[in-house]
Amino acid sequence: MTEKPVDTFRACIPLFQVLGDMYRQDIILLLAEKKSLTVNEITDHSTLSRPAISHHLKLLRQANLVTIEQKGTQRFYSLSLEASIDQFKKLVSIVEEKCL
Repeated sequence: MTEKPVDTFRACIPLFQVLGDMYRQDIILLLAEKKSLTVNEITDHSTLSRPAISHHLKLLRQANLVTIEQKGTQRFYSLSLEASIDQFKKLVSIVEEKCL
């Protein structure tokens, strides 16, 4: 059975919600540029507080957009976009196939 376009759209809702925030977009773009950063390093590039950055990173982690690597006492955040990109490609493909 093939997936319906509406099912694919709905599966993307959590990604759209997470990506809809400009601060999370800024964090993603910063990590794309710098590759791997700690919360404090991300905070240094933002107007947000450290707790606010931690909150946004938590949401990005829950959406599987960032990963954490523990190095000693520090936690480094980096992008993990493959699954999300695949999901968006699937959405575009279904829209092209079924809606155009």
